[in-house]
Amino acid sequence: MAPRPPFSRPPVVLAVSVAGTWLRQALASLLKPEGYRVQFASSGRELLERAAAVRPDIVVLDTDLPDLDAVSVCRELRQNRAAWDMPVMMITSLLVTEGERRAGLEAGAWDYLSIVLRPEELMLKLDAIARLKLDLERALEQSSVNPVSGLYTRRGLERRARELAADALRRHSPLACVALGIEPDPKGASARTAPLPGAVAYAATVLQASARASDAIGDLTEGAFAVLAPATSPEHALSMARRLSRLIETAGPRPAGVPPLRVHAGYEAAANVHETPIEPVSLIEHAGAALIQARAAGPGERIRAYGA
Repeated sequence: MAPRPPFSRPPVVLAVSVAGTWLRQALASLLKPEGYRVQFASSGRELLERAAAVRPDIVVLDTDLPDLDAVSVCRELRQNRAAWDMPVMMITSLLVTEGERRAGLEAGAWDYLSIVLRPEELMLKLDAIARLKLDLERALEQSSVNPVSGLYTRRGLERRARELAADALRRHSPLACVALGIEPDPKGASARTAPLPGAVAYAATVLQASARASDAIGDLTEGAFAVLAPATSPEHALSMARRLSRLIETAGPRPAGVPPLRVHAGYEAAANVHETPIEPVSLIEHAGAALIQARAAGPGERIRAYGA
């Protein structure tokens, strides 16, 4: 394969293949010298459990899994991730029939290849997917809105906060930010270290349908959102946090695979931005800090005001 320009950062590949197999060794020998960071899972269940935490740029899925049907695993991954978030490449060490390839593509795989017959083709396709993924990542970092979710990016939130703060200063009006963090409800779902991507997408949809037209909703961190709320006093910010938390927890029907959710919230608000000026970016940061406090508080009230 002809030399390629270096990646802007090492692409993360989560490869699913049984330990000790020829295919696993082949993947390591092919990918690591080309600059990929490779992590391995040994089963379909392990892949589904780790994917949200690893957040790979590409999943390389061996079709011969010891526990689950690879096509079903691919389908679940695609249902629980935005299309651009995690491309899936299915591979096999055997000959591929047309029917097997069609089933994999219908499940959402980007391609279905035999590493034995076409190792160079596999590397060329992975290279193209990785570069496209990294280019999209850079574009999103510069964008104000995530084109997949329709939510503001962190950069977009900060820009919108400055606009809303300037308007509140002119009008002598309040301004608030409510931060909402979601996780599976331990009473109704198995414990997880991070919320399912499908649950995050579901919560985002609920927020977009329930917030006011004047509110600005964006991604804060993984599994957390920020809502910038103009003309919202501290008292009303608390009411908003309670209302949105309740909606996320009780709205339905939930999509398949999305467990019952539990929401924590934090907020910061200025009653009159003219009398009590606040740095717009600090408003977001303070709400996020209050959310962290709420999550650490344990059972009981799950909403915290900044500095309370």
